Amino acid sequence: MEMYQELHYWLVDQPMISEFRWKEGETFGASTQFLVTTVITYLSLTTILHFIILPSKPPPQNPSTSSSSSPKSPSLLRFVSAIHSLILVNLSFIMAIGCILSTSSQMLNTRWIFCFPPNETPPSGPVFFWAYVFYLSKILEFVDTLLILLNGGNRRLTFLHVYHHAVVVVMCYVWLHTSQSLLPVALVTNALVHTLMYAYYMLCALGKRPPWKRIVTDCQIVQFMFSFGVSIVMLWFHFSGNDGCSGFGGWVFNAAFNASLLALFTDFHTKNYDKKKSSSGKRTD
Repeated sequence: MEMYQELHYWLVDQPMISEFRWKEGETFGASTQFLVTTVITYLSLTTILHFIILPSKPPPQNPSTSSSSSPKSPSLLRFVSAIHSLILVNLSFIMAIGCILSTSSQMLNTRWIFCFPPNETPPSGPVFFWAYVFYLSKILEFVDTLLILLNGGNRRLTFLHVYHHAVVVVMCYVWLHTSQSLLPVALVTNALVHTLMYAYYMLCALGKRPPWKRIVTDCQIVQFMFSFGVSIVMLWFHFSGNDGCSGFGGWVFNAAFNASLLALFTDFHTKNYDKKKSSSGKRTD
């Protein structure tokens, strides 16, 4: 119990967290100008590095060594990749636990988890603090792209990767800007999946490639499908009540983004796993 109370203080009750307020134009990053500048800068630098400064290296003889975490990658780059992944493993897990504890403390009732009362839910308090940390963490994840490119990974830099990294920052801004309903559920599920994903990347960077790469992609797909499932609950609350749910316009954007990601991840899964399974089942004699 004492350990729980200590954890609760540092993740919920600590004044910086409990008294957090998202103020447009005042809180760092809380402006459309910052958002647009950040996304355009990311896309511009990625384009410059991809096409001009870091042209693709000749493909390696062994395709399995093309990963940024390959044992043949420069030691410094692998070390930086491992540290970057370690930071995001810990940060993702802390955000998930922090948001769970914050939701249990801040929610008015079970309905609050799915449907914030409109005009009564300003972006303040511990749940929105963790949403703000989540927003900033997505900017930190831009480093993923740089690490891929520095390792001569132009051939592995996909549209899915760049699209996901760029638009997810917009999504997180919308969460805070509109006090979007379902924010706690989305944050916790995404943070838990990223804990698993960056743990995989970290082990790869250390030269210990786990056999569960496919599980990471499967979890991402399940996450998107789960988001549509809980959205049904939110929609029922929104249309069955008199006031609706806060941030409905933001949810529409979020749902469209998740639908596009589900389609892209499903296509990635089919090309990288289903075809391999099919080909492995064929006779080679």
